[in-house]
This record gives sequence, C-alpha cells and structure tokens, in this order.
Amino acid sequence: MKSFETLGLAPGLVQSVQLLGFETPTPIQEKAIPVLLKGTRDFVGLAQTGTGKTAAFGLPLLELIDDKSKNTQALVLAPTRELGMQITSDLETFTEKYKPFNIVAVYGGASISEQIRKVKRGAQIIVATPGRLIDLIDRKAINLSTVKYVVLDEADEMLNMGFKEDIDKILSFTPEEKNTWLFSATMPREVRAIMKNYMTDPFELTVGEQHVGNVNIEHFYVMVQERDKYLALKRILDFTPDIFGLIFCRTRIDTQRVAEMLMKDGYNADSLHGDLTQQQRDRVMMKFRQKALQILVATDVAARGIDVEDITHVIHLNMPDEMEFYTHRSGRTARAGKKGISIAMVSKHDLMKVRQIEKSMKSTVKRMMVPTGAEVCQKQLLALMHKVREVKVNEGEIAEFLPAVYEELNDLTKQDLIKRFASIEFNRFLDYYRNAPDLNGDQKRSDGRADGHRDQSERSSGGTRFFINLGKMDGLDKSKMLELIDEYTGLEKKDVGLIDLMGAYSFFEVDKNLADKVIKGFVGAELQGRQVRVEVTEGRSSGSSSAAGRSSEAPRPRKRIFSNKKFSDNKGDRFHRKRR
Repeated sequence: MKSFETLGLAPGLVQSVQLLGFETPTPIQEKAIPVLLKGTRDFVGLAQTGTGKTAAFGLPLLELIDDKSKNTQALVLAPTRELGMQITSDLETFTEKYKPFNIVAVYGGASISEQIRKVKRGAQIIVATPGRLIDLIDRKAINLSTVKYVVLDEADEMLNMGFKEDIDKILSFTPEEKNTWLFSATMPREVRAIMKNYMTDPFELTVGEQHVGNVNIEHFYVMVQERDKYLALKRILDFTPDIFGLIFCRTRIDTQRVAEMLMKDGYNADSLHGDLTQQQRDRVMMKFRQKALQILVATDVAARGIDVEDITHVIHLNMPDEMEFYTHRSGRTARAGKKGISIAMVSKHDLMKVRQIEKSMKSTVKRMMVPTGAEVCQKQLLALMHKVREVKVNEGEIAEFLPAVYEELNDLTKQDLIKRFASIEFNRFLDYYRNAPDLNGDQKRSDGRADGHRDQSERSSGGTRFFINLGKMDGLDKSKMLELIDEYTGLEKKDVGLIDLMGAYSFFEVDKNLADKVIKGFVGAELQGRQVRVEVTEGRSSGSSSAAGRSSEAPRPRKRIFSNKKFSDNKGDRFHRKRR
C-alpha cells in the first residue's frame, strides 16, 4: 500500500498531511495525485463524496502554484458556500509545513467589498461559488486571464443547482491554454457536455462504480406508517444516545417543523434550510461543526457541501426522488475512512425506492425494526452506566465535599445506591415508554392509535389556516403578529384565531370568509429586506405535534402569494407600511 511520500509530493506537503493524522492516501488520492502533479493535461475524476477529493486536487495544485507570483493562477469552483469554505480551510491547512499562499474564498452572503479587497491584494488561488464570482466579474474586480488551473468540484451538483450558464460564462474569461480538472460523483449528460466543450483529451479516472455508495456506510430502512414517522424518529434517537447525525426532510417547512418539535422534546437539535438568513446558517453550521449540536435537520440543497467530521448517522425522514440525492445524503457520514450508518424511514409505498437503491448500489439495504419502549429504556440505562464508568473524577476538588455526601447516603446499601442512582435518569424514559406500542409499519395495533404517549394538539379547525415564514427569530411575539396582520389585512384581534409561533415560521388562523383579505393584504410584504411568504395550509401543525412528513397534520401549500409592499419594525413596537 502506497504512502503520501511515494506519490511525488513535496516534503512540506507530506508533513502537513501527516500532521492531520493521515498516513495512507485514499484510492482517489493515490491514483489522481501523480497524474495531476505533472500539470500537463485535463483531468476527470469520478468518485463518491467522502473519498478525499479535496486533497486529491488540492495537494497537486499547491505544488504547481508559484508562490512568488501574485497573479491568480488557480480557480476552484464549488456549488455551495459551505463547500467553498471547507475547501479553503483544507488548502490552508495543507500549506502549514509548506509555503505561504494567499487563498481567497469568494461566496455570497458575506461582504463583497471585503472579498474584492482580498482579491486585489493578490489571490494566487480563488475558491468561489459561481454566483458571487459572476458578480465580481461583472464589477471587473477580478482577473481570470492569468489562471492556469481550473477545478470544478462537485460538478454534477453545480449543474443540478442550475449553474450551467454561470459556468459557461466564467470559463469564457479564462485562457484557452489552461488545465481543467473536473471532479464529480456522477456523470450525467450535462457533465459530459462540459468535458466536450472545455476539455481536450482528459485523463479519466473512476474510483469505484458509478452510484455505488461508500463501502463504510451500512444502509438500513425502517418501515413505519406516515403518521408515526416522528415518533419512530424519536425512538431511534433515544436508542442511539451518542448519535451525531443529520436528518433530511424534503421541504423547508418540514425541516423547520421537525427541528422545532425535536427542540421542544428536549433534543439538542437545529435546522438548516433556505428560509434562514446567511447569518443564521453560519451560526447553525458553526454549532454543528463544534458539536454543540447533536442533531441537524436539513433540506437537500441546504446540506450540499457539508463536510463535518465524525457524523455517525444520516436519517432520511423523507425518501428523495432521485438516487443521486440519496447517495449524496448518505455520503455525509463515513468520511475519511470512518464507519457510518444511513437509515431510511419508509412507508409501504416507498419500498420500491429501497429496491432501486439496492440495485443501483449493488448492495443490500437491511431492514431495521423500530426499537420497542423496553429496548430504548435498556439502551439508555446502559449508556448511563457507561458514562459512570468513564467519568473523570477530580479527586482534589471533590474531596472536601465527600464527607457530607457519605453522611447523607450512609444508610443505603451498595445495591440500593446503584438502583436509586440509575433511576434518576431511567425513570424519565420508563414513564414515557411504559406500554408504548409497536411502531413498525406492518404491525397491527389494537387501539387504532400510533402511540399512547403522543403529545398532540388536536384542536378542531374553525377557519382557514395560514403559514407565514416569520417567527420568533424575526423578533415576533403574538401581539406583534396581531399588529402585523391588522396592518396588512385590516383584520381585528377578534378575527384572528389560533397563532402558533415557531422559530423561523408561524401559523395563524382566520375565519374562512376572511381568507381572501389575508391573501390580498399580504401580497409582496418584506421584513427588514426579507421577502415574506404566505401559504394557505390544510390540516394542523404545531410545535407539539407528533406528525411529520406529509401526514394529515402537516401543512400542505395550496397558494403562494408575493406582493409589492414592505413593512418594518418601528422601535420594536409597530409595523408600518412603506410604498416602494
């Protein structure tokens, strides 16, 4: 088996990689690095996510760049801000024992003037998302005429996200005489078109078979009725106390709702979706990377480019429509040769998708049973005992407090002490899961209910229910929401029914005869520059609902409304309309 020393890399780069703890290159690194180090031809690398592609192109790129020249010599295009930041961080880390380079990340959601200043100071390598790079090109703030190497990372993702025209425009500003390195997990027709139009006799490398998932990922599915998905999710989380995971939902609304429900139920969770501001996204990702969050609930688009170490589980609360999405989702775990688990939560009509995944990946997706209440209690108790065994005892600081502790407990036997200590945590789960029914989707139940311990708000609907993409994160409380509705629709407090305030969104009700006033009144509203979206929903949902996915409790959009009015918060007290 080869080492990084045998690949032809400079000693400084080898030392930097070894400092990161990597001794043996991955297959894509082993095969790509010697070819790319020559710097003489175009390259196409086909490999799944999590296989070490950044080092495969990043290490040769750093060796080929002239650190004495301030010209921009390399351009790396990435589909998302998160991936761009991760690539930039990795490149900077690779140079620790090598040469100093000016590597500049260019992406949306950050100060464009600051990025322009960094580029003009002499950016030898630019890592960019297509949209922001186009902005800099249009402002004539960037010069790509000196570029020698262009890297298209996650090329299929960029095309899936609609960046084809941007890529064409960007490449038109680069020299004809350059090397183009393209990396992709899949090879659809559109990627082949880029190869044909912009590459000459590329060296093609395929590591593993197309669509074949990471061999270090174990794939499972649980079969559960749609209405029971959230309850089954909670059991899986409770059964896996040390989970550090990603949960994928299909829509932004589902994503935020599931995250809110998990937080209300005491889980260390948050959401990542397109309705969040860039500052909110950055804050959530920082917490997740630092493991201050245990669970991140995300949409497919928002999670693209996430490269966080040690993710143990990926849970698909809703099955994606495309096989590539399943592969990319699952690839968030088992990074850098580590093990990981992917769990798909499916109803009976989704079983065909499971079979398609098996056929595409040429491997088995095993069935996992939803844990019973007793199994969850046992697992939690054993996890607690493991913590007790592994806890670090600070002998010096605790010593002065122990005599009083011994005195308080001196009448308890060893067995009594263990029982009482274990019960402090165990009773909580025992109370919740006592008599909990089987949630597995093909099991019949006698009471006709999904779980006797549901905490649902089953209120009757007295009118039309609206979704609005504003919530507590926007500084709203119920009184401000009422003022907002009054300002735009003319409805009085008595006309508005139940208001459910969440983090990034809310629900409110009005009499069905007044629904048109809401639709017309909220046409085109903005709050602090953010476009307000209002949707009529069917059914009911609240933070305490146990439903998830497309159940009878989930809001189903019928009509989406935009308008040309603005409102702003005047000293936090009143909302006032402003005409454009």
